[in-house]
Amino acid sequence: MRVSNFFISTQKEAPADAEVASQALMLRAGMIKKLAAGLYTYMPLGLRTIRKVEAIVREEMNRAGAIELLMPVVQPAELWQESGRWEKYGPELLRIKDRHQRDFVVQPTSEEVITDLARSEIRSWRQLPVNFYHIQTKFRDERRPRFGVMRAREFVMKDAYSFDRDFDGAQRSYRVMYAAYQNIFQRFGFEFRAVAADSGAIGGSMSHEFHVIAETGEDAIAYCPDSSYAANVELAEALPLIPARQAPAEDLCRTPTPGAAKCEDVASLLGLPLSRTVKSVVMAADTRGDKGQVLSTQIVLLLVRGDHAVNDIKVSKLPGMADARMATEAEIVDAFGCRPGYIGPIATAKPLRVVADRTVVNMHDFVVGANVEDFHYTGVNWGRDLPEPEVADIRNVVAGDPSPDGKGQLAICRGIEVGHVFYLGTKYSAAMGASYLDENGKSQTLEMGCYGIGITRILGACIEQNHDARGMIWPEAIAPFTVVICPIAYERNAAVREAADRLHAQLQEAGMDVVLDDRGERPGAMFADWELIGVPHRLVVSERGLAAGTLEYQHRRDEAPTSVRLDGVLAHLRQRSQS
Repeated sequence: MRVSNFFISTQKEAPADAEVASQALMLRAGMIKKLAAGLYTYMPLGLRTIRKVEAIVREEMNRAGAIELLMPVVQPAELWQESGRWEKYGPELLRIKDRHQRDFVVQPTSEEVITDLARSEIRSWRQLPVNFYHIQTKFRDERRPRFGVMRAREFVMKDAYSFDRDFDGAQRSYRVMYAAYQNIFQRFGFEFRAVAADSGAIGGSMSHEFHVIAETGEDAIAYCPDSSYAANVELAEALPLIPARQAPAEDLCRTPTPGAAKCEDVASLLGLPLSRTVKSVVMAADTRGDKGQVLSTQIVLLLVRGDHAVNDIKVSKLPGMADARMATEAEIVDAFGCRPGYIGPIATAKPLRVVADRTVVNMHDFVVGANVEDFHYTGVNWGRDLPEPEVADIRNVVAGDPSPDGKGQLAICRGIEVGHVFYLGTKYSAAMGASYLDENGKSQTLEMGCYGIGITRILGACIEQNHDARGMIWPEAIAPFTVVICPIAYERNAAVREAADRLHAQLQEAGMDVVLDDRGERPGAMFADWELIGVPHRLVVSERGLAAGTLEYQHRRDEAPTSVRLDGVLAHLRQRSQS
């Protein structure tokens, strides 16, 4: 490839609205062009990387036995109504009507379509197991698109869906896809972790997320440095930090705490550690009728230690709390007789459900709100001062917590989710009647798995993990080009031009993805462009080097160039590619 036959469009400054490094660098390098909020045109450089990502994904999916097909972007609403997600998915689902006023969606995912396909095509146990995948454009109507391609409204994903006879078969398919994902992200050259995760809107009872480790990641990951344990903080089990409850040592006392509405303020005012306080969070669980009307509302008081935070995902898994919401101030005043900031579980205005975290239930002589403005209770103890609560794991883990596997302490890092594998079970197949006939001619419901990779998100995540002040640093496997030849005075020096052309042909013949910069740019501007773009290997051809029988080589991660003999360039590139 010659730059004169390609299209390079770099710029010195990033747009002012670029929020993260990947967004700024992709725009500066001319990999993407913004069309509207969350909508991008992928320019030739960006598309080359996308195609390399897709190629690796296809190779590994095919190797794992998955079969490629292609499902539509636009899907009939009837399928989503059949699965129950037409109402449940929320405003991210883009709903449209055709000229006949029939409802359709611009698909964010394809569970309904693949299940419809399976129920029409899979008849017998002899057709199982089978795994279909496609690489297709998706659309999610994000409320606030941000971070460039990492939180865009339109994006490209790889979806795969496995169908099996039973639970054991589905688990085998899950493990095969898990291993395939490990291979994919290793081939990309990423530092990544596979973490236990919540299934979210897709559903299912088991899932793992694959995260590229990066400080700008939106997700917090809890992991144990001394073992293989890793989980999204939303799912990581929080063990009790106090092994057993001690006997009361203080009397219950209603203590003035003027203006101290937060646990931090209360602890400071009373001269106590924050860990002696208990935070009260009030939720409301509505019971609804067939038409969505609220029939009744249960107020639920959640208690966590003052230095901890409530985990909404864990709370949603408690009985009756799947659709719980934060209580309104009016509901809080009605239940506690006091405005937020001073509420607690003692002497509430109305009976209510109290759920305490595992650590809180083992505390003694702690501090809670007194349900009177500017007052808190000190010396509070379970059993003596208030009834024993319902106990559950409802908090986020923090660094230093014991690892759930018992092999050390947890650490926290940030990650960017780039892949997710789900065991779906019969969530969709049962709802949509997808079944097969077993050996005895009896109808059985298909067991399903779902496996996604964010193809275009991979680009942003890779850059967040691999960049410096000069620009992007692409792993060789998915770089837009592997090698760039930068000739000095290409248009003015015949010897340089002939040597550069010859080297370009030699590397092409050797199967390398090489680009020759024949624009005649000044060295500084030319080098800056390719450092911004992040091509792994740079070869500089100059008159001085040719006189010595050498050229200048520099890997994108090298601090300085080195001289390489002209007759040893190919061997040197191959050696550096393997290192």
